[in-house]
Amino acid sequence: MKEFLVELTTTVPEGIGPAEVDRRRAEESVRAGELAAAGHLVRLWRPAGELRSIGLWRAADEGELYEKVLGTLPLWPWMTSAVTALEPHPNDPGRTAVAT
Repeated sequence: MKEFLVELTTTVPEGIGPAEVDRRRAEESVRAGELAAAGHLVRLWRPAGELRSIGLWRAADEGELYEKVLGTLPLWPWMTSAVTALEPHPNDPGRTAVAT
């Protein structure tokens, strides 16, 4: 699977009641757990003091990322996203040694 750095910002539309927001947030938590278990959501951060998320996500390609991963999030209709496709860096200290 390919890796993607994804920045998500959620804006609740005007007129949406607190009960609906709470319901979707609870569903979002469950769905995030499912996506993590499936290997799509690898890491998730929230910049200090901000209401946006930055995550490391995996999918076969960008189409799958949008259609079958991010698009399945209950809060997705209220989100804006910035997606950056990632490639391994030869100096990444997290890379495992390749046997020669």
